[in-house]
Amino acid sequence: MLHCKNWDRILLVIKIHENLTIINAVSGLMNTVQEPASEVAYTLVVPREDYQKTSGLQSLSHSLVSIGSPLIASAFYGMSGLDAVILFDLLTFGAAFVTLAWFIDIPEVDSREDHPEQILRLAREGLRFLRENPLVLHMILFMSGVNFIASAFDAVLPALVISRAGTRMLGIVTSCSGMAMVLGSVLTTLMPRPRDRIRVIYLTMLFSLGTENFLLAFSPSPAVWCVGQILGWLLVPVMSASQNVIMRTVIPVSLQGRVYACRNTLQFFTIPVGLGWGGFMVDVVCEPLMSAHARDWLSGLFGTGKGSGAALMMFILGAAGILWCILYGRKLRKYRYAE
Repeated sequence: MLHCKNWDRILLVIKIHENLTIINAVSGLMNTVQEPASEVAYTLVVPREDYQKTSGLQSLSHSLVSIGSPLIASAFYGMSGLDAVILFDLLTFGAAFVTLAWFIDIPEVDSREDHPEQILRLAREGLRFLRENPLVLHMILFMSGVNFIASAFDAVLPALVISRAGTRMLGIVTSCSGMAMVLGSVLTTLMPRPRDRIRVIYLTMLFSLGTENFLLAFSPSPAVWCVGQILGWLLVPVMSASQNVIMRTVIPVSLQGRVYACRNTLQFFTIPVGLGWGGFMVDVVCEPLMSAHARDWLSGLFGTGKGSGAALMMFILGAAGILWCILYGRKLRKYRYAE
C-alpha cells in the first residue's frame, strides 16, 4: 500500500513537472515575439531625446520586478497556495493588456511583415542590415562576448559563496546585484547625454568585469563580495541605455523588429553556453587543480579547500573580461556615431 502511495506521488510530481515545462516553453516562445515588438513600440511612442531616460526606467522596472516578484509570489503562495499566485499573475496580465489596448496609442507602421510568404525575405533583410552596418553588428558581437563571461560568472558564484559562507550568504550577495541595478537605473535617468556612447559601452563593461571578478577571486570576505556585486552591476543600466539609443537611432523603424530578433539570437545565445562552460571549468578543471596544488603559491592567492577552484575561475573570468573589452573596444573605437 505504501509502495502504491509513493508511486502515485512520483507520477503526480512528474505530471506537474511536465505541465510546468510546457508552460515555460510556451512562455519562452511568446517572449521571442513580444520582446522585439516591445522594442519597436518604445521607438514609436518615445521622443528621440528621451531614449536614454526611458531606457533607465525600463532597467529600473526590470530590476524591481526581479527583486519584488519572488517576494510577492512567496507571500501569495504561503497565504493561499499556487492558485493565488496564478490568479495574481492573470490579474497583472489583464492590467497590462488593458493599458496597451486602450491607453497607449502606437502609430501605424509599414505592415509588409503581415504577409507570411515574406517572412524569410524579411529575416534576410535584418541580417543584410547588420552586414551593411558594422557598428551595430560589432556592438552586438561585443555584448555577446560579455554575456558569455557574465553567464559563466553566474555559474561560478554559487560554487564560491556556498562553499565558503553558506546558502544564506548567497542570497545576500546576489541581492546586492539587484540593488545595484536599481541604483544604476536611477543614475541612467538622471545623467546627461554622454558625448561618446560607444566608449560608454565598452568602458562600463571593462569596469564591471575588471572589478567584480577580481574582488571575489582574491577576498574571502562576504562584505567584499557584496561590494564586488555592486560595482559589477551598477553601470550595466548605463551601458544598456547607450546600446538602446544607438540601435533605435541607427536602425530604421521599419527594420527594427527583424534586427532586434537577430540581435536576440546573436547577443544572447552565449548565455547558456557560458553557464555550461563556467560549471564545467569549476568542477572538472579548477577545483581538482587547486586540490592538487593545495600547498603551492596558488593557495596563497585563492585559498584552500572547497571554493578555491571557484576563486581561481573568478580570476580567469576577470582576466578574460579585461582582454575582451580592451581588444574588442579597439575595434568599436573605429566607428563613429552621432545622435
